Amino acid sequence: MFSVVHRTPIKRSKTIDHLTGAKVFLKMENMQKTGSFKIRGATHKVFSLSAQELKKGVVAASAGNHAQGVAYAAAQRGTRAKIFMPQLAPQTKVDATRAYGAEVVLIGDTYQESYEAALKEDATFVHAFDDPLVMAGQGTVAFEMLQQCPDLETLIVPVGGGGLLAGTAVAAKTLNPSIRLIGVQAEGAAATYNRFKNSGPTTLKRVSTIADGLLVKEAGRLTFPIIRKYVDDIVTVSDEEIARAMLLMLEREKSFVEGAGAAALAALIYRPLQTSNENVGIFISGGNADPKNIPHYMKLAYRLNFQADVASNI
Repeated sequence: MFSVVHRTPIKRSKTIDHLTGAKVFLKMENMQKTGSFKIRGATHKVFSLSAQELKKGVVAASAGNHAQGVAYAAAQRGTRAKIFMPQLAPQTKVDATRAYGAEVVLIGDTYQESYEAALKEDATFVHAFDDPLVMAGQGTVAFEMLQQCPDLETLIVPVGGGGLLAGTAVAAKTLNPSIRLIGVQAEGAAATYNRFKNSGPTTLKRVSTIADGLLVKEAGRLTFPIIRKYVDDIVTVSDEEIARAMLLMLEREKSFVEGAGAAALAALIYRPLQTSNENVGIFISGGNADPKNIPHYMKLAYRLNFQADVASNI
């Protein structure tokens, strides 16, 4: 696995430190192979498959980043991959998945519909989050970051189905039981938040957010018990806040990150997380955004009075 996965860098930002009052360490998984942390879990799973399982080929459902990870890992193992993706998946992610050699089937409007279609295939299924090997692979982000920054006091992690947060929770709490873990969901896809807080529906009829990597209708069956046990809090952020964090990364840090990749930073900026003067780790989880959507992100971002909003958190 580690011959495939990059050890991604940590980035510091005086601008973000000033805006948030924290000492912020950005784990740049947008610089990972395939542009996202998802290759960690996909590779860990695919590389563990038996010869018989590989002979059947692999199948997955994904909004885009897991798709690329599975496609790349399958190519490395010499097996075929078929990936089901929502019809509205970003074209950049669809094109990249095909470029890694996978067959792509566009079906449904959400991950859930793609997932249900993928389950009908006679191939070895590689779940995007609800799999112990996938979770363990995602947890290497936290393991690696705590090697690079052993004095972190809080980790802030984006949440879709919960594979990254669950894997992070086990890895981080094993290495440092006192570290604080905060998950971040998009307001328009907050099933895990609702279940964690015991408020609102835990299976959503409709999800909507610019953070397509977080477009999941319900918490994972395997991931949520781990999240419940180890995670200290989960918060939500709006699309406007996510867009502003994306634009901040582009303007000040010269990094183009996707919505899911900016969600944790948005929470640090816009939510009262009590992190003043703390060493805070932020997962910049992916960078596979479509550049043609930048005008839309800018329009969302400038709905906010940015300086006034962040001032309350300094």
